[in-house]
Amino acid sequence: FVYKIKGMNLSGLIITLNEEKNIRECIKSMQAICDDIVVVDSLSSDSTCDIAKELGATVIRQKYLGDGPQRSHGLKSCKHDWVLNIDADERVDEEMADEIQQMNLDQSTFDSYEFRRKNIFHGKWIKHSDWYPDYIRRLFNRTKVDFSQVMGHTKIQSENYKKIKQGHVVHYTAENYHELLFALNKYSTRQANIWHEQGRKVFLYEPFTHGFFAFVKAYILRRGFLDGIDGFNISVSKGLGSYLKYMKLYELNKLSVD
Repeated sequence: FVYKIKGMNLSGLIITLNEEKNIRECIKSMQAICDDIVVVDSLSSDSTCDIAKELGATVIRQKYLGDGPQRSHGLKSCKHDWVLNIDADERVDEEMADEIQQMNLDQSTFDSYEFRRKNIFHGKWIKHSDWYPDYIRRLFNRTKVDFSQVMGHTKIQSENYKKIKQGHVVHYTAENYHELLFALNKYSTRQANIWHEQGRKVFLYEPFTHGFFAFVKAYILRRGFLDGIDGFNISVSKGLGSYLKYMKLYELNKLSVD
């Protein structure tokens, strides 16, 4: 992921927490198209910040504010109007870099762009299982749009966007099932807490129905069976993740009443 830098008026934005194993390759991939990179770090205890500074990034240390607010906090330090936001475990591939280099963003009639995400698990590209094409909105004009101000997974709030079918954001999802399940548990807890704070109600049957249909969608409708044993296990994790979000919410609601 090292390409010739052609120089663009484009900022890169990354949020991090203990990402020393990922941050170097992430920044190097963005430097193909970004002449300004901002890293908002949630008080890492490893060498994430040192590596980012070594590569010329602007590093802002900020106690975690939530996914949306943390990213928005970094926008204030970006030099340019157009910003490319990716996560530390993601990379810009060469085709995507070339496509962005060909864009005349100053004359764009859109305020954001979506790209396909290529999710890598066990060292291979998972082409089905509801993991592809997995469009994500990552290139945007910060003077026109912003991130949704939510604690959980945020997205760029935009109705005037375009899908780009050339190139990928390459996402190194997990190296093994342990990492996959760790992330599943973390994100299901976070989402259940968000829903609980919002006062959302859930019936006891909902964890089962949501979990079942999430599995069916990934394995049958999104053809997870074509990804072999990984496809089956990813589909199971989809179902389990959905089940846990609603069951954890049910538990929180019940405890608050009791």
